[in-house]
Amino acid sequence: MSATVIALAGYIAWTIVLLIALIVFRSIVVVKGEKAANQFNASGEDVSPFGSRLTRAQANCVESFPIVGGTLLLALATGQQELTNGLALVVFAARLAQSCVHLLSTSIIAVQLRLVLFLVQIVICLYWVFSIIF
Repeated sequence: MSATVIALAGYIAWTIVLLIALIVFRSIVVVKGEKAANQFNASGEDVSPFGSRLTRAQANCVESFPIVGGTLLLALATGQQELTNGLALVVFAARLAQSCVHLLSTSIIAVQLRLVLFLVQIVICLYWVFSIIF
């Protein structure tokens, strides 16, 4: 299995793990009677700070998938995964790290670190897209 396939599958799995964590978190809130199941704000701002960060971390994965996942899929679809294999696990590691930092803190340094990790993903994907096209 190539690094591109591992990174793509890992990205999808990580998004699902965060989704399950969000479902468990919200279910606990509902069972405790703190909120009705239909009263959650999509942004997550109406729950604890951790719940908000979890909501946003999961949403960030979904929002970035067209870029990261789409680029990896493009490489696979065009038979050019040799272009993405070298950095695919770096992109996946940056995604994992970005999510973990998001879950841990919203301090200024954490937000700046998240930006750096996000930019790593974007710059690599941009490089890949141009490499695949040209």
